[in-house]
Amino acid sequence: MPAKKLFIEIFRHPDAPRNGHAIQREAVRGIIRAQNRLLMIYSTVNHDYKFPGGGRKDGESLPQTLRREVQEECGASVIRIERFLGSVIEYDLPYENGYQLFRMTSYYYLCQISERHQPLHLDEYEQRLGFTPVWVDIEDALRANRAVLNSRFSNIPKWTERETRVLEFIRQHLIKG
Repeated sequence: MPAKKLFIEIFRHPDAPRNGHAIQREAVRGIIRAQNRLLMIYSTVNHDYKFPGGGRKDGESLPQTLRREVQEECGASVIRIERFLGSVIEYDLPYENGYQLFRMTSYYYLCQISERHQPLHLDEYEQRLGFTPVWVDIEDALRANRAVLNSRFSNIPKWTERETRVLEFIRQHLIKG
């Protein structure tokens, strides 16, 4: 078990409050590993890596969301959820009127997948971004994400900082620890 639970807060906008009338979103993300390699989603457009997962639908439990998202994005079935690793909370200004903030909580689970793979079921935006499941060395994923974060592009995906910080946690607490 890791020495500590993953808990990170990210403020996407300097004026984003922590409290107030909020639009809340919950997401679940799978950490699937084999030694120093992780199964991640690579964007051929953004050239960054993210963990498989996504938004929780009404009535879904967190494990149900995890299983559905890994199936859709990786074509693999989650056969075992080993443990909850922690969460990341992101705060931003909302786009909708009448709200003070947007708050997204991502829950990360260490899990195992089946050997058999099925076709992917990507959303339209995921297809546009060239989402591809790949096994990647953690150092390579960190290097690619840091290059994106250090670039001068104005359209850096909002998830890149979150996923980079989670990769750093994994490297410290699961790979080396």
